[in-house]
Amino acid sequence: MEATALPFAAAASVVPARGGCTAVGLCAARPRLRQGRWRGASVVAKMEGGLGKGVVPTTNYVVPLDKATGMTRPLVEILRDLNKRVPDKIIDPDTNTVHWYHANRMLSFYAPGWCGEVRDVIYSANGTVTVVYRVILKGTDGEAYRDATGTAQVHEGRREDAVAAAEEAAFCKACARFGFGLYLYHQDDTHHEDHFH
Repeated sequence: MEATALPFAAAASVVPARGGCTAVGLCAARPRLRQGRWRGASVVAKMEGGLGKGVVPTTNYVVPLDKATGMTRPLVEILRDLNKRVPDKIIDPDTNTVHWYHANRMLSFYAPGWCGEVRDVIYSANGTVTVVYRVILKGTDGEAYRDATGTAQVHEGRREDAVAAAEEAAFCKACARFGFGLYLYHQDDTHHEDHFH
């Protein structure tokens, strides 16, 4: 079978996209066998005009890497939009917080092409882990970044959960340093907890 090598493809494999631009396949790491064909093959084959009738196009899993992806706004416009009030529907009414996945989605909407990275992971003797996270916004006139830290308790030796929790907190704090949801920190006078998850 011609697609037998696909299960070993990297999660961020580069494939040619329509229009001659380069693209990254987001979900090609573990394609599944379906009716004798690998599902992950449909992205490349569909872009090349293959696979025939009855196959659902999966090109929505391909992100173009050319300059026309929406990175056409200056930083001042991106920052202005990030400082707008957060839509009420994405604020958790019980905790008055914004979850990390909503912050991620809003960043992608207002600042296409943004990226983030874990800068450091620090384990302390007192049973906590601290993650330093950087969010980088890219505009037509340059880049801007903000770093933030998040700390979580390591429970029962489960370090992965604590690192993920600390990373979420650091990511949301870095977003707040760009102004996204920053006002949520100031809505009540006693904000002993983080207002983001």
